[in-house]
Amino acid sequence: MPTEQAAVRVVHKPWGVRDLQPWSSVDGSGSAVGELWFERANKDAPTPALLLKLLFTSEPLSIQVHPDDTYARAMGMPNGKSEAWYILAAQPDAQIGVGLKHQITPQQLRASIQNGSIAELIHWRSVAKGDVIYIPAGTIHAVGAGIVLAEIQQHSDATFRLFDYGRQRELHEDNGVAVAHPWPLPTPGNPTPLTVNRTVLVASKHFVLERLELLEGSSWALLAEPETWILTLDGHAAIGLTAAAIGHAIFIGGGCTSIEVGNNGLSALIAYPASRPIDSLLQSLSKQPGKPANPAAIPVPQFAGLA
Repeated sequence: MPTEQAAVRVVHKPWGVRDLQPWSSVDGSGSAVGELWFERANKDAPTPALLLKLLFTSEPLSIQVHPDDTYARAMGMPNGKSEAWYILAAQPDAQIGVGLKHQITPQQLRASIQNGSIAELIHWRSVAKGDVIYIPAGTIHAVGAGIVLAEIQQHSDATFRLFDYGRQRELHEDNGVAVAHPWPLPTPGNPTPLTVNRTVLVASKHFVLERLELLEGSSWALLAEPETWILTLDGHAAIGLTAAAIGHAIFIGGGCTSIEVGNNGLSALIAYPASRPIDSLLQSLSKQPGKPANPAAIPVPQFAGLA
């Protein structure tokens, strides 16, 4: 099965940035870049179940909500959109909005969309590098200014905009009210260590997101039965025959792949479609300090939130 460096689709946004270093060498000097989408190198390849992005914000994004699978399919879409964010960098005053401060009725939600007061109803919270936020479908949410984040999501662009800071783009009041959960998001869990090398950040109905920390010079077998995405956060490695450095995304279409870690070690995010961590995902081919824990014996929360 393929192991390939993902192609990058550059998405220009007025709320984006012009300098994407160290995550990308893409030049945003002509037009600000808001998103980088990682895609299969072969445009004719089957559409993956998951989509990996990087987002760069110099202004706040719209307040929005995504439908679940049932609602999306009723509209003729293949699936809904649940997603997770991993904060790569954040200015000291950076904030994200997730859920509402308190429960309101659908009628109150509609009124808040119409008069713009939804911006005061959303629960804003500070974020810092390394924080993790899970956004299940139906959660009202927003990304503030001064943030770089990695997003893993169901492969869908189903978005209903509820408030847009006067940018004069269309709002989706009816669909937004129909799919939104107008209440606070439940208190998130914490990241769960599985072994000395693997930490589960999110384990949801649609995907698992982990952080890998691999020692310099170590060798591994990655048993990627479903599709698997790897985003390098720091260090270097050869994944199969593909070089991975900071900001690189690797797509693995299943099967067994080798990871040979470079002199600086490897810190990476790894995501795959599953409802719980795959026990045999990562197998050491070199001596490692400490005995890995048994992932099956560790209770994994349904999702993880702010670290």
